[in-house]
Amino acid sequence: MKGKALVLITAAFFLGGAAWASPPRYVYEGKWGSTGTGNGQFDDPIGVDVAANGNVYVCEYGNNRVQYFTPTGSFLGKWGSEGSGNGQFDGPYGLAVAPNGNVYVVEQVNERVQYFTASGSYLGKWGSSGTGDGQFNSPGGVDIKGDGSVYVADWLNYRVQYFTASGSFLGKWGSEGTGSGQFYKPLWLGVAANGAVYVSEDMNHRVQYFTSTGSYLGKWGSNGSGPGQFNVPCGVDIGVEGTVFVADGGNDRIQYFTSTGSYLGVWGSYGSGNGQFNDPADVAESPSGGRVYVSDRSNDRVQYFKLQNLAVAPASLGKVKALFQ
Repeated sequence: MKGKALVLITAAFFLGGAAWASPPRYVYEGKWGSTGTGNGQFDDPIGVDVAANGNVYVCEYGNNRVQYFTPTGSFLGKWGSEGSGNGQFDGPYGLAVAPNGNVYVVEQVNERVQYFTASGSYLGKWGSSGTGDGQFNSPGGVDIKGDGSVYVADWLNYRVQYFTASGSFLGKWGSEGTGSGQFYKPLWLGVAANGAVYVSEDMNHRVQYFTSTGSYLGKWGSNGSGPGQFNVPCGVDIGVEGTVFVADGGNDRIQYFTSTGSYLGVWGSYGSGNGQFNDPADVAESPSGGRVYVSDRSNDRVQYFKLQNLAVAPASLGKVKALFQ
């Protein structure tokens, strides 16, 4: 009877939908990667994004390169080596795939943005060290608006800058501080389909969001491990339905929210097992929705998760009960 009771309780939790506390909706589906320099291996994978065709791009800080894969992790290609020349990298950190398939890579050490074709052919670059327009101080995350505009989290300049697809400066906002519209180490950002820009601050332990030109809209989060709290929030991605995914790096988990910051759920814990993380850096949902990729930085791998619809009406519990009588 104890075994049957346990099954019923478990089934009730996962099938109860609105009648129970929010169950985890994203479940482990697969992974790839190990520590090394070979194809499909990683050394400090950080930025991750998904192209319209489902291919997954990952930049590696330690190996100074970009690799790309099929949706389930089969190796397709790579480019990059250590250096400051065109197509070389020093500290590649953020990565984003534009609607036209071009791949943008932010280099934290070279303090610039480079962009490439989907297969890695060099197209252009911009940026240098400094505080002026188009200059950077340890930039981090990058994302692309639907019109091709490129947004960059300028980490130690405490601001966001945005550019045309080829790097012409368009605007900026932010200053050092803890007030609304100010930043303390904004390392990552994500751009929604409606143009709203979500910025995570690793030392203010919060997410702020803005219009595409930087007008303040709102914020959420504080330092901690509870629902909606953060410990060094990292990568941000806005899914096809407006869900905001945040890699909660110091808490080794992924949290997700509505577009205005209402808490929806969480998954992950510290470790190296399936569905566990060691310093998750970035997160990206597939353009078709329903699958989320996470760069599991200190585990030198990528994991992916699928959306599982668990919102079944409580009446279905009668069917579950009948199965175990």
